[in-house]
Amino acid sequence: MTTEQISIFAILGLSLVFFMWGRWRYDVVAFTALIVGVVAGVVPTDAAFAGFGHPAVITVAAVLVISRTLQVSGVISIFADAGVRFAKGQGTQMGALSGLGALLSAFMNNVGALALLMPLALRLSERPSAVLMPLSFATILGGLVTLIGTPPNVIIATYRADVTGTPFAMFDFAFVGLPIAVVGMAFVLLIGWRLIPSDRTSRRSAEEMFDLDSYIVEARLNDDSEYVGRKVHELEQLDEEQSIVVGLLRDENRRLMRITSEYLRAGDILLLRVDPATIDELVKKAGLTLTGSDHPDTEKIKSDQVGIVEAVVQPGSRIEGRTAMNLRLRRHFGVALLALAREGVPIQERIARVRFRAGDVLLLQGEESEMPDAIAEMGCLPLATRNLNIGRGGKVLIPALVFAASVFVTVMGWAPVHVSFAGAVVALVLLERISPREAYETIEWPVIVLLGAMIPLGDALQSTGGTQLIADSIVGLAGAIPSFAILGIVLVVAMTLSDLMNNAATAIVMAPISVAIAGSLGLNADPFLMAVAIGASCAFLTPIGHQNNVLVMGPGGYKFGDYWRMGLPLEIIIVAISIPLIMFFWPL
Repeated sequence: MTTEQISIFAILGLSLVFFMWGRWRYDVVAFTALIVGVVAGVVPTDAAFAGFGHPAVITVAAVLVISRTLQVSGVISIFADAGVRFAKGQGTQMGALSGLGALLSAFMNNVGALALLMPLALRLSERPSAVLMPLSFATILGGLVTLIGTPPNVIIATYRADVTGTPFAMFDFAFVGLPIAVVGMAFVLLIGWRLIPSDRTSRRSAEEMFDLDSYIVEARLNDDSEYVGRKVHELEQLDEEQSIVVGLLRDENRRLMRITSEYLRAGDILLLRVDPATIDELVKKAGLTLTGSDHPDTEKIKSDQVGIVEAVVQPGSRIEGRTAMNLRLRRHFGVALLALAREGVPIQERIARVRFRAGDVLLLQGEESEMPDAIAEMGCLPLATRNLNIGRGGKVLIPALVFAASVFVTVMGWAPVHVSFAGAVVALVLLERISPREAYETIEWPVIVLLGAMIPLGDALQSTGGTQLIADSIVGLAGAIPSFAILGIVLVVAMTLSDLMNNAATAIVMAPISVAIAGSLGLNADPFLMAVAIGASCAFLTPIGHQNNVLVMGPGGYKFGDYWRMGLPLEIIIVAISIPLIMFFWPL
């Protein structure tokens, strides 16, 4: 092994470790690995950032913008609303939702599809654990069907173009992906959901789930309190790590939010979000008297303009890994954090010091008109029931026609997918279906950075001879086993890696290895690339393997070990049917 090969193996191996550890975001890990690769000399300096202009990166970014435009236009909501309306019974409704989720995920970002349907699923079911994981799996399965359904498909298609000069077409993946999606959905809806532990969180109201009585107390400001005549924020400084004044009752009038600069008066009734363990200390220091209610009326923290909303933290959000105290949520986002739940269980410790994780469910208070923008800016998804008919001025048809035109241009071969979809984004901006600012904010930049950083590292693995070395080792270890068994090994390895790290990174690493294996065996590379595409997209054993699995973890009350119960038999089924399908449509 050469020095360069040792260096690239070490860089990719350590990256894998840090991906699985999850201490730092995957985009930070990938970009750090890229810089280390440049310093080590395995990535040429003039090619260090070439990945950010790669067709796969452009396509993924364009799909995200188009998906968002379709979502906010109302065109997707029409289908979702109709699907639920005509389905009778909870089982049928969940089947319709899962089927709709799979269909939407074939043509739009699967995170967006899940975000649209998750509130509906929660509304339809009394036990979210029985429906959210099946819905997540359905949206993942749907992404297997088309070129734009999931980033691994885009990566594999563009890599094939690099190798053979011709990419996979829009619906080439459907020959294998569609049967897998159908069989996988049947298993999930008929058998799989029964394998989920039955003792997970049942659906309750926000007040019940978070036990707001433990967080919100009502206290009167005494006449002799030193805080009479001082501002609200001065009182909060007594326990700035935990206590927040979420409401002020004066002369039978309620004041909620934007009250930190309000001057306090004797007799004011304060609604405090406070750590139960610090109530007595705070009351003594501030000169307060508890009103005597063991169960304060939590409706007092809501009004016609102010309400409370549940939201789930997305992977890669700007608040992930940070605390409420550091973020100063109320100042920067205009919301107050009332409570936090992790894996469906309320956190009773000092939540201002808790570092947010992807999948955490937050209970936020804020002005209802500003809450959607605030939650989106934080990088969270609202779990509140939403009105689906939110189209922009009835101009639902335009985004749908633009998207259909871009797909048609791609299918006809008039332009490559990254060009046609980038053109669609330009058209949507010029037609004012989405603003430039919204377009930029919609793009999941951590995913873009991950792809842009990992592509040069994947190229380095190939240029240093690392892929051929791995391929020769696999072929040597396999011995005289049949070719279809080696194809199965590639599929299983890709599937295993995808359960442990980002699926796009898996595709980038495994694509050149699979082509090298095919070359060593003198076989067609297409079935091996297709095996990588399927394996990289099928992450069902862990919550960290796919964003959607993380998003349903908190609302569903799942634990880390719950996913393999349904995911393992599903992956076994996928492997069993994938190999013959691949060999039939893409002969060795």
